[in-house]
Amino acid sequence: MTLYHVRWCPECQIVKQKLDELGLPYEDVIVPDMRPHRAQVYEVSGQYYVPVLKDGDKVLSETRDILSHLETTYGSTAARSEIT
Repeated sequence: MTLYHVRWCPECQIVKQKLDELGLPYEDVIVPDMRPHRAQVYEVSGQYYVPVLKDGDKVLSETRDILSHLETTYGSTAARSEIT
């Protein structure tokens, strides 16, 4: 799993917090502040906005979609493992 972000982005921080809360390992890729210089982000997602999360073949570029994916895919698994 890879998270593309900039340091100062509040929405990026929300995604990082969710990843940490779920205890998920991920590659942390800090991209340039200026959108036209975010070649890595464009190559992965076809656009320049962050955050972008690449999880296997799935690429998500909206914070709401990223959080929903993380909770749906990993949140219930984490909750089940705590019970057993």
